[in-house]
Amino acid sequence: MALETRIAPSLLSCDFGDLAGELARAEAAGADWHHVDVMDGHFVPNLTLGPVVVQAIRRRATLPLDVHLMIERPAEWAGRFAEAGADILSFHYEAAREDFEAALETFRSTGCRIGVAVNPDQGVEPLRPYLDRIDLVLVMSVYAGFGGQAFLPEVLPKVRQLREWGFDGDLEMDGGIRDTTARACLEAGCNVLVSGSYLFGAADMEAAIQGLRQEGAPAR
Repeated sequence: MALETRIAPSLLSCDFGDLAGELARAEAAGADWHHVDVMDGHFVPNLTLGPVVVQAIRRRATLPLDVHLMIERPAEWAGRFAEAGADILSFHYEAAREDFEAALETFRSTGCRIGVAVNPDQGVEPLRPYLDRIDLVLVMSVYAGFGGQAFLPEVLPKVRQLREWGFDGDLEMDGGIRDTTARACLEAGCNVLVSGSYLFGAADMEAAIQGLRQEGAPAR
């Protein structure tokens, strides 16, 4: 059964001076999830927001919060971000590879839907034994850490491989998603598209969201 195509605007590209207004704008434009990037300045060379800000977003948002942890020792923070209001909570395989199974079980114990993210230079083969315990795989089509990077099409075979293995959960693509890259992602097997600068910089966000969603129509 085909999964519903979902569009998740990345708040990293919004106007943080008017965060409540930007949340409302994305929701009015037809977003499905809010994508929230958490960076610690260690796992990635950038620093963004923590649980207190996620909690503030939760108070204002009516859509699910898709929280992407780009942090070291993610299992130590799983509970904090779940309590702050995450609905979907993703962590990087690379940040937890030393004891991935233990980290996965810690995240599963939070009650959130759980995702595992992989950077462009990381394969998905290590995830195969655990796919029945993962709700979402987040395939990065740029290197985690900064917005506005160009899409890397060489990551698309990972999506096809996961579907060939029978993974029927959400497959999310993040990085460089816009009108010219969305269709390839959806045709490969993604059903969730994260887009930051393209959506928040659009003159008409609603039209931009609908354009991304409609790119998947021929494949779904």
